[in-house]
Amino acid sequence: MFSLRHASALIVTFLLLCPISAGAWERGDVEKFATLPAGNANPEGLTVDANGNLYATTFAPTAPAGQLGRLFVFNPHGQLLRQLSIAGSSSALLGLGFHPQTGALLVIDFGNAKVLSVDPTNGNSSVFATVTGSAGLNALTFDQQGNVYISDSFQGIIWKTGPGGGPAVAWVTSALLTTTGVPGFGANGVGFNKAFSSLFVANTGNDTIVEIPVSGGAPGTPAVLTNSINGADGLILDSDDNIWVAANQADEIVVIDKTGKVIAKLGDFDGIDKHGAPIGLLFPASPVQFGGWLYVTNLSLDLRHVGGPQTVDSQWADKVTSHTIARIRARIPHVRE
Repeated sequence: MFSLRHASALIVTFLLLCPISAGAWERGDVEKFATLPAGNANPEGLTVDANGNLYATTFAPTAPAGQLGRLFVFNPHGQLLRQLSIAGSSSALLGLGFHPQTGALLVIDFGNAKVLSVDPTNGNSSVFATVTGSAGLNALTFDQQGNVYISDSFQGIIWKTGPGGGPAVAWVTSALLTTTGVPGFGANGVGFNKAFSSLFVANTGNDTIVEIPVSGGAPGTPAVLTNSINGADGLILDSDDNIWVAANQADEIVVIDKTGKVIAKLGDFDGIDKHGAPIGLLFPASPVQFGGWLYVTNLSLDLRHVGGPQTVDSQWADKVTSHTIARIRARIPHVRE
C-alpha cells in the first residue's frame, strides 16, 4: 500500500537529486593577462593608453633604501614592452594616469608624498604636484578642465591642482575620508560621474564609497553612498555611471549603480598555481577598462610584511612568487529582480 510516508520520502529524494536554481552572481572568468618579470612584486597602480598598452606601477615600501620605483609597460597581448625605473622616486608607487589634455603620464609617489610627471619611454621624471602634512597620496583623477584631484589616505583630503600642476590645495577635507579600519587607508580610488556633478571616493578601511557633490567646480558636503565593500580600493565609472570597485579584502570586483545598489560581483580567488601566481583575483587594487575588458592589478600584498595585521589572505599572498595583472570581460550579467 502506497502511504503518505512513502510519498513524502519520494518528494524529499526528488528535491535532493534535482539542482535548485540559486541567485548566485555570474562572476565570469578571470584570465591572467600579464606577469611581472621575476624579482618584481606587488603591482598596484594601473592605466591604459589610447593604443591599449597597459602601464603598471609597483608598491614596495620596504625595499632597500635608494631603490627607485618601477613602471612596467605591456602591449595589448600582455607582452612586456619595457621596464623602467622612475628617476627621483621612492620604491612605493601607487596610482597613475595620462592627463586627458596634455598627455602627461602622472604617477603618485606615495613614499615621497608627491605626484611625478614621468616620461613613459625612459623613466625620466619631474615633480608635478606637492602637498603639505603627513600625506598618504594614493589615487588621482581629472575633471573636464584638466584639473587634477588626488586622494590622501592618511589626512582625509582630496587635493586639487591645475592642469600644469604645482602646489595642490585641499579641495575637500572630511572625516569620512579617514579610517581606523583595515587596511589602514582612508581615501583611495577616485572618479567623477560623466556630468562631473559628483566625485566618488573609495574609503578602504571603512569599506565605503563616499560621494562628494560638485557644483560649478566647488565641492558640497561628502556623504556615504554605500557601505560594506570589503576593502574598497581603486574604482572607475562606466558610461552609465556604474561604479566598478576593486574589493581588495574580498578578492572581487563589486559593481554598484548610482544609487549605491550592487548590480554585479565579478571574479574570485581560486588559489595559487604551480608557478606561484594567483588564480583569479588576490588583493585586487586598480581596475581599468579597455576594449571590452576590465584589467585589474593583483597586488597580492601580505599586510604583515608592511607592518599590518593578519588578514584572511595573508598566508595566500605570502605564497605568491609570480605577480600578475588579471583581466575579465567588462560585462554586467543580468540580475534577476
